[in-house]
Amino acid sequence: MQQKNIIIIGSGVAGLAAAVRLSAAGHKVAVLEANGYVGGKLTVQHLGRYRFDMGPSVFTLPALIEELTRISGSRRKFEYLSLDKICNYFYEDGTRLTAYTDKTRFAEEVAAKLGEDKQSVYDQLKYSATAYELTSEIFMERSLHRLSTFLNLKTAKAILNIGKLKMSKTMNELNSARFKNKKTVQLFNRFATYNGSDPYQAPAIINIIAHLEHNIGAFAPKGGMYDITRHLYEISLELGAVYHLNTKVKQVKTLNDKAVGVITEQGEFPADIVVSDVDIKQLYTKLLDKRYYPEKILSQEKSLSALIFYWGIKKEFKELGLHNILFSANGEEEFKTMFGEKKPYHDPTTYINITSKVTPGDAPEGCENWFVMANMPHNSSGEPVQYVQEMRKHIIAKINRVLKTDIEAFIEVEDVLDPYLIEQRTGSSGGSLYGNSSNNKYAAFLRHANSSSRIKDLYFCGGSVHPGGGIPLGLLSAKIVSEMIAGKTS
Repeated sequence: MQQKNIIIIGSGVAGLAAAVRLSAAGHKVAVLEANGYVGGKLTVQHLGRYRFDMGPSVFTLPALIEELTRISGSRRKFEYLSLDKICNYFYEDGTRLTAYTDKTRFAEEVAAKLGEDKQSVYDQLKYSATAYELTSEIFMERSLHRLSTFLNLKTAKAILNIGKLKMSKTMNELNSARFKNKKTVQLFNRFATYNGSDPYQAPAIINIIAHLEHNIGAFAPKGGMYDITRHLYEISLELGAVYHLNTKVKQVKTLNDKAVGVITEQGEFPADIVVSDVDIKQLYTKLLDKRYYPEKILSQEKSLSALIFYWGIKKEFKELGLHNILFSANGEEEFKTMFGEKKPYHDPTTYINITSKVTPGDAPEGCENWFVMANMPHNSSGEPVQYVQEMRKHIIAKINRVLKTDIEAFIEVEDVLDPYLIEQRTGSSGGSLYGNSSNNKYAAFLRHANSSSRIKDLYFCGGSVHPGGGIPLGLLSAKIVSEMIAGKTS
């Protein structure tokens, strides 16, 4: 193998994973990060006596982290817990339901609380498992922009079984046909938000996301989600990757349509190969010549953003677990408002993540660290959002109604992250968490490729390119890129 000098722009989870893989392959890797810390959205902060993970809060497919540890040769251990409860669900009418990891127990819970036939739950989970089996290797583990992906038996099998995927239906159409209770439909529709999409538009195959938690398993890093960032950073350092923090890239330098390095405020970094873990729209808008701008891809609808409150709570809520969802009374109207009117909804589905439930040191004894999130439309204006305090009132009112409490009386410390701040800190266009939405049955094919068709030796990883947003897909994008580079340089 010929060693290459590789620059990675950005140290989000995909950039970190790419640093591990490319360093392990023997390349000389330098990671340039505009912030003074690594991790992108997957970072951490302390507020007084409380510790908070700032970004992603759901951990699935730990085998992807274990694979990175294995190929690095590191002796470091990445420790995590297997959860017996995936999520606690709360509805406005007082209905409460626990999604257990055990499928039989989960089906019994749905039958008892929502009146569904248990078989309908098994059928739903079987559908998501079948969809995963047929498509994961094609849509998640390979580039969709290379002919070789489609010239194999796995693809042929998927094509022969295309009817099982219900490609002509939306998530909501499939789920409404499967279940008789709107509450059950809302429960399974919510997986669309895992990639910032609308279940009333997104294809039924997005139900594949439920397979990760309900069939493979739900997990939690022992030290919180930031342990993922810390672990990948440390094993990449062991392999010789070099990090330049507070180093903002101003331009990807090209010569005769070939990436030859980057220009930063600190000077120029030459490279044989450039890998971008930057939001794809930001990359083309700010770091590349406008002649390369792919108008069609970048004009697509953006994914949802989020409004997040970080609250230190001076009380323990026994009815809450690690993951909790307080549903909107009208899910359809909520999504129509966010995607149709591009406005926040007054009764938002509210997610509460409490890592102190599994990592007690994250909060003082008798207290809890609440990560409270509501989905928001992406911020297309580029200006600071004006709805934070209004939405805070709506969220607090919802928590008080559903949990029958006065939550504001227990808030000891507070911080907030909104779509404008997300964009400022992470470069995500409009604060969209997952790049483009998946509100189209061809969405998988419409995401930006992992390599440039116009600029030689320029590659892309991260949530705004193929295969998509979220930690598992970000890790897989780094794997696709490393395999592309290996195929070229070996």
